[in-house]
Amino acid sequence: MLIAFNKPFGVLCQFSGEGPTLADYIDVPGVYPAGRLDKDSEGLLLLTDDGALQARISSPKFKQPKTYRVLVEREPTDEALERLRKGIELKDGRTRPAEVHRVPEPEGLWPREPPVRYRKNVVDAWLELTIREGRNRQVRRMTAAVGHPTLRLIRVRIGNWTLDGLDPGGWRPLD
Repeated sequence: MLIAFNKPFGVLCQFSGEGPTLADYIDVPGVYPAGRLDKDSEGLLLLTDDGALQARISSPKFKQPKTYRVLVEREPTDEALERLRKGIELKDGRTRPAEVHRVPEPEGLWPREPPVRYRKNVVDAWLELTIREGRNRQVRRMTAAVGHPTLRLIRVRIGNWTLDGLDPGGWRPLD
């Protein structure tokens, strides 16, 4: 079994613990997350009861592409985007190159609770960023390293699986 879930902001990627967890949304026995999204991130989370599939989805060894819509502070320069494309040196080593480009604000984007802090004098920008590894808080650390901290992070795709048609907190079985 494979399930696509649109993880809301503030939900923990586990079935037990303090605060909202996966158990508050998914009542399917025996499934576990294939990878993680931190509490402050939103979007596509895949869950499965198949250990081999879980490893193929989440292990960096398989280089499964993961695509995010990222709201960053200030408009990134071409130089900042090029640095992301070449890979960034982080405390735990150099990242693999990312695919990244500017995009307009996603259509039909749901409001986030609490909302992202709005500042009249600072222009924020949306990026679409694809990575093929999954270090802890990697996208946030990469954008911060080029001078554009992440304000909102939404995973929209893992491999061929997408978030399309799922409202926050919604899930569906996949083939």
